[in-house]
Amino acid sequence: MFLINKTVIKNGLQIILGSFIYAIAINDFLIPHQIGEGGVTGLTTIGYYALNIPPAVTNFVLNGILMLIGFRFLSKKTVWYSLWAIVWISAFLKLPRLLNYHTTQTIIPAIAGGVLMGISMWIIFRGEGTIAGSTILAKIMNRYFGMKNGSAMLMFDLCVAIPSVFIIGFQNMILTVIELYVSAVVLNSLLSRFGARKSVTIISNRTEEITSELSEVLHQGITLISAKGYYHQEKMPMIYAICTDKQVAQIVPLVSSVDPDAFVVVENVHSVKGEALEKIL
Repeated sequence: MFLINKTVIKNGLQIILGSFIYAIAINDFLIPHQIGEGGVTGLTTIGYYALNIPPAVTNFVLNGILMLIGFRFLSKKTVWYSLWAIVWISAFLKLPRLLNYHTTQTIIPAIAGGVLMGISMWIIFRGEGTIAGSTILAKIMNRYFGMKNGSAMLMFDLCVAIPSVFIIGFQNMILTVIELYVSAVVLNSLLSRFGARKSVTIISNRTEEITSELSEVLHQGITLISAKGYYHQEKMPMIYAICTDKQVAQIVPLVSSVDPDAFVVVENVHSVKGEALEKIL
């Protein structure tokens, strides 16, 4: 029970931090320079520019509606963490500007806002939540179609960003697209670098020894798959495991020490879901 509470507290604090950075990106870089956004956040900025509706109100209402979709397609844990993120983002959006940064070189706030957006969403994803909006749809695309989160979000965000040309003008619409692209690149890069999983396939004549060693290193399930070589028609089990980059660095030399002739294949994994092991990239 202590471990569960510790995890919940850790995730909750990460989501609060990510929400704070997210609000800074909007309040200090996007809105002051009339740069839009995608998804629900884009609608909040459009509502602010066109009707002067407070972003916090629009964010809370629209994301609350979208969370109903999340209850249908996503795990309840992700939904509750996402609700936590929505509450904090809405609260932080009410804060006054912290940086008071302004420049006539609007490409700078577009890039800075995109970088902060990508970092904030990565932190929230690491806390097992989402910022709702297009991230809900991105999570669904990732889970059922294997599309990367950042790429799926960019696709949905552009559906809002491009029509915003009628509110913020052509130049700011282009800046919005640049900001969305930067945030997608940053998010994908961070998820791939710090949250990635690898699949390792091992073919060896010393399967039992390697499996025993790997079991002590990974402390998780390892799968043995029946395989048959075409040329020699020789049957032998093939070892398959999902692990982190850090574990790969341990596995490869370990396998080589047991069987220098072992055939090892390491591949990137975009989605992993299972008991005690879940990571959506």
